[in-house]
Amino acid sequence: MTTFIFGEAMLEYHSHGGAGLRYGGDTLNTAIHLARAGHDVAYVTAIGNDPISDALEAAWSAEGVDTRYVLRHPARNLGIYAIHVDGDGERSFLYWRDRSAAREMFELPGMHSALAEAALARLVYFSLISLAIISPEGREQLLALSAQRKADGKDVAYDSNYRPALWEGAQCARALSERAMVAATIGLPTNTDERELWETDEDEQEIAKRWLSFHQGVVAVKAAERGCVLGTTGHEMPQIVPAKSAEMIDSSGAGDAFNAGFLSGWLNSRSLVECAESGQALARKTLSHQGAIML
Repeated sequence: MTTFIFGEAMLEYHSHGGAGLRYGGDTLNTAIHLARAGHDVAYVTAIGNDPISDALEAAWSAEGVDTRYVLRHPARNLGIYAIHVDGDGERSFLYWRDRSAAREMFELPGMHSALAEAALARLVYFSLISLAIISPEGREQLLALSAQRKADGKDVAYDSNYRPALWEGAQCARALSERAMVAATIGLPTNTDERELWETDEDEQEIAKRWLSFHQGVVAVKAAERGCVLGTTGHEMPQIVPAKSAEMIDSSGAGDAFNAGFLSGWLNSRSLVECAESGQALARKTLSHQGAIML
């Protein structure tokens, strides 16, 4: 059965090592990695009706991503982001996405069919960025889909990928993230995102326990060089999966790659430790090249 991933795909302008147009977006990165690993993945988003949008949809389809629900907006185009990478490989972003077609994806014809099919899918995955960029009505529909799937015993994966620039304030982001945590069965937070979002100094074990308090089946807290902390319902002490050293050229997309590696292992019925190790291996590979996706 197919995994359905909801989110925003954007053009990527990379300011390190020369100029050039690429594509990325947190959930799109995960979708492409999963498709490359041989999984059936449908990506749900909206793009424009221009030649660049045509070319990107063709590229995603060539990667093996099901693009039936890459919807076309009659008046909007793709969002754009720029990456700047410093001497240590750490990245920062600039965004031009206020008129992104993905912001109105839930208002477009075709979304009703996407939601109906996603309700029956093997897995649904989205992030806090997904919630940030869609309309309030779209948020309600995506959260309702997730809550119903959880009630029906179907899995929902959620990453609290926090970008303050996308929100009017942290309070709204916290409220929506908490609702997503309640509706999810697989949590994929990052320690730094959680600390910034909740204005806390919690360590990874405390973050894992807080997520599990919302009745998640499993949570994997990404902690970069500190490794990954795995927590599961019914086990009091989260388990630490240590990280291996990695050369870092560009940190863009490393968390998205971890999510893909983890979910690939989960879809293949691997143990949770094996899922975490798979995620870490794919993240290390992503750190070693420029851009979120190796083209």
